Amino acid sequence: MDTGAAELRADYVIVGAGSSGCVIANRLTADPSVRVILLEAGGRDTNPWIHVPVGYFKTMHNPAVDWCYRTEPDPGLNGRSLEWPRGKVLGGSSSLNGLLYVRGQAQDYDRWRQMGLEGWGWSDVLPLFKRSENQERGGDAYHGTDGPLAVSNMRLVRPVCDAWIAAAEAAGYPFNPDYNGASQEGVGYFQLTARNGRRCSAAAAFLKPVLDRPNLKIVTRAHVRRVVIEEGRATGIEYGDASGAVRVAYADGEVILSAGAIGSPQILMLSGVGEAAHLAEHGIAPVVDLPGVGRNLQDHLQARLVYKCTETTLNDEVRSLVGRGRIFMEYALFRTGPMTMAASLATGFMRTDERVETPDIQFHVQPWSADSPGEGVHPFSAFTMSVCQLRPESRGEIRLRSPDAADHPAIHPNYLATETDRQTIVAGIKIARRIADNSPLREKIAVEYRPGPDVAADDDDGLLDWARNSATTIYHPTGTCRMGVDGQAVLDARLRVRGIRGLRVADCSVMPEIVSGNTNAPAIMIGEKASDMIAEDRH
Repeated sequence: MDTGAAELRADYVIVGAGSSGCVIANRLTADPSVRVILLEAGGRDTNPWIHVPVGYFKTMHNPAVDWCYRTEPDPGLNGRSLEWPRGKVLGGSSSLNGLLYVRGQAQDYDRWRQMGLEGWGWSDVLPLFKRSENQERGGDAYHGTDGPLAVSNMRLVRPVCDAWIAAAEAAGYPFNPDYNGASQEGVGYFQLTARNGRRCSAAAAFLKPVLDRPNLKIVTRAHVRRVVIEEGRATGIEYGDASGAVRVAYADGEVILSAGAIGSPQILMLSGVGEAAHLAEHGIAPVVDLPGVGRNLQDHLQARLVYKCTETTLNDEVRSLVGRGRIFMEYALFRTGPMTMAASLATGFMRTDERVETPDIQFHVQPWSADSPGEGVHPFSAFTMSVCQLRPESRGEIRLRSPDAADHPAIHPNYLATETDRQTIVAGIKIARRIADNSPLREKIAVEYRPGPDVAADDDDGLLDWARNSATTIYHPTGTCRMGVDGQAVLDARLRVRGIRGLRVADCSVMPEIVSGNTNAPAIMIGEKASDMIAEDRH
């Protein structure tokens, strides 16, 4: 593994060793005749907290491994600005996310195909999900067991989460043992990307097993400045190495941007690919006028309800020195217990209205409560149930602040900009309260801490205002280099950048619409799909 090089040349140069980039690097170099350079702005994944599932408490907001992005003040959130963690390390955000393995709904991908994106329907992408997966439960029509990505069940049980599921069933929502199976709808327990109590990041799954391939060169601390474009073709990547020197990695075949929904559009714009007028504002000569670059930004916004409990929760265990010691020993000896915890234990995919065809909200239920990961738990017994809208209508954008690649771009999420989005978040909060009012969960609740009794159940305006003042991202930015067949699309269905030869994008920025769930599993699928198309076009 290199930290830099004076001049590198390969068939393919991949930017970003995140969820998609790691997959592409693995699959392409399976052919020993194909040379690949993988550039990563961050360092190696040596921080031990990366590999402990609950380590996201330590890695999020840590500038050593997190880009530490922050949004612009958002009108939909009453002018609040949100922190947007993104991985800056081998494995990308899969090295600091909540480990939740969620594919979305079959209808998500069928809608992509109905938009004219051939090859992206559910029947097309399901085999790719299965190909990646090593499912602990075993293989079937929906799951694979031969892939490098470990997918396992929870190794932690907490009564308050069991009670939440039972209360949701009492409220009329069916139990679903596998939301990644035949149907997503219902309540149950999360599946997570872990193996034997250890995080299975994209780097652990797809890079670590192939580090000795002589046709794969990984360069860390490589901060990309721009795509080198000559006579309408991408020929390489200009980057700053660990010493600050400017280098170029040359691609005889293609350049693939897998820098994520923030990084990929920023790199395109810095390279002269984007809305010409916006580029001109920053003194960048337009190479291709593509107004869609940076547009179509979508994210899942979560409203986090917190309930104080009549019994102890994980809050109490981690605040106690003895409790922390027990947790550590359980993990050290058995690889079980709270240190194996994903971001949430229980989940639910539900419809806010019987007229909605498929679930339009998702719950994340946690046996602890905090203002945010990294800030420590609340000083009282409590649990959290957060609810998010799965398919928001609101669209934001990524814009350049300057022509300097070191400057973070301006992030405008534009949350809650449509009436449907506002109604859905309020409906989700009401459903959360309805579940909390059912046994056996009701008996475990001392009081609703947030929103609290001051916000009445029938006060839609009050509930919406509470959401505006407290809701936060669930870390799923997508759509900023979307594929499509219309004039505003950045990519075609084969992920090729319009107007530039030899340049593709492969990460969550390519989504025309956000999927109905967490985005790590789809990012890995996009990497699988991209690697197939790149190999096909090579021959």
